[in-house]
Amino acid sequence: TVSSENLFSENKHFTAPGLIEHMAQTVALYTGYQYYLKNEPAPVGYIGSIKKVEIERLPKISEELTTTATILHEIMGVTLVNIITECNGSTIAASQMKTVIAPS
Repeated sequence: TVSSENLFSENKHFTAPGLIEHMAQTVALYTGYQYYLKNEPAPVGYIGSIKKVEIERLPKISEELTTTATILHEIMGVTLVNIITECNGSTIAASQMKTVIAPS
């Protein structure tokens, strides 16, 4: 749920950079959960690339976001995903991201 206290909230809306960060954090959650299942500490990761970002509209404060990441490829610490963010049953944003796990 978008909060007015969020760093990326401005003029009663969630900003485009906030929406992109939200999508990236969804991928981070997936990666962290995979390590949790293996009972290993979650690694530090980075966004390697972002492409095909489409933002249909910015969500308003108090709207709930549902974000789905579909894993396309995952090899040697690099994950390529398609991400879709929905609000009130409609797609409001989509992107493709590549995340990279930092070397230990």
